[in-house]
Parts: sequence; C-alpha cells; structure tokens
Amino acid sequence: MTELSFVANPALPYLVVCDVDSTLIEDEVIELLADYAGKREEVAAVTERAMAGELDFAQSLVERVAVLKGLPESVFEGVFERIRVTEGALEMISAVQAAGGFVGAVSGGFTQILNPLAESLGLDFSRANELEIADGHLTGRVLGRIIDRTAKAEALVEWAALSKIELAQTVAVGDGANDLEMMAKAGLSVAFNAKPIVREAADVVLDQSLAKLLPVLGL
Repeated sequence: MTELSFVANPALPYLVVCDVDSTLIEDEVIELLADYAGKREEVAAVTERAMAGELDFAQSLVERVAVLKGLPESVFEGVFERIRVTEGALEMISAVQAAGGFVGAVSGGFTQILNPLAESLGLDFSRANELEIADGHLTGRVLGRIIDRTAKAEALVEWAALSKIELAQTVAVGDGANDLEMMAKAGLSVAFNAKPIVREAADVVLDQSLAKLLPVLGL
C-alpha cells in the first residue's frame, strides 16, 4: 500500500466510484455469458491475466467478446438473475447517499447488465461497454469506445465535476489492473478483494464487505 494521505471529511459529500465485476458484484459477467457459449474456462483464463495486468485490457475484451457471437439477447435475462451483489454494497451506497454523496459504477463489462443493476441499486452514475446486437443475437463485437483504464479514470473526473465534488473527496474502489488509473485520480484508492498489483498500489485494502469502507470515510 501507499502512504495514506487521505483525511476523512464526512462533513463534505463523497463521490464513490466502484468497479463492477468482482467488486460491486461477486461475479464476472463475461464469464457468466461465456457459460452459454460453452467457453467459460477459456474466457476466465483471459480475464485472470487481464486483471493481473499481464494483458492489454481492450484487446483481451475484444477477444473474449468474440466468443459470444451468435448468443441470443435473451441470455442477458438469465445472467442478470444469477448476479450476486457483494456483501455490504447496499449498506455502503445508502450511507454515502444519506450523507449527501454520490455513488457510481464504471465497468469493463456491459450496459445490458449494468443498466438494470444500477437502477436496482439506486446508483447515481453508471457506464460500461455496449455489446452489439443484430437480429436478436450478439455479433461478438462491442459498440463504440471500449471502457478501459483511461475511460474509467475519465468517468471519475467527469462525475466529480457533475456532482461539484472535489477530487480530494472522491473514492475509487477496484480489484484489477484496469482500475489503477481511476484509483490514481481519486482522493482515496481502495483495493477490494483485489489482485496483488492493485493491493500494492492502493491506499486502503479491504475484503469481504463493502460496508467496511464506511468507517474509513467516517460514516
């Protein structure tokens, strides 16, 4: 961990931005989707290397999404039903918002899952990749710019400006190498159930429950 310079100031509102897969939720959505294509082990191996910082995230995402080609868009409903929200997530979100703050989620995953998840959790902001669909089936491609480490950092800065919150009052929570740039921008970087490369760079290391973040923030 880095030397902690963050000073909790609960008198001012916070912006907390969380990664989604294996952070806000316990699952890796692309692996759940890959189950339907019979490619989970293949995709999981690539995901593990990307999160450890061994592979370029954007390129690894393109390769993983390609194996989903041909799946019916109805798979999203089945995947959403299987998602497990991380312990303490709702408690953390409620407490930050009750104190006048905001909570966002930025993901290298997909809008088809994150949008309904964000609505169900009452998030203030959300951003993810969009899987291309044609004739009711996945094409194996992503539309538009890929949400990589730089895009995650940009989301945190953008949402802080929209919320009129200083970067010193922002918190980035992540688990993988593609979260490091966002974490470097934030006033407080939090490694949650994280890979070694992330744990070493973070201000605070937490495991198991996102509610453990609240005492760190003085909430």
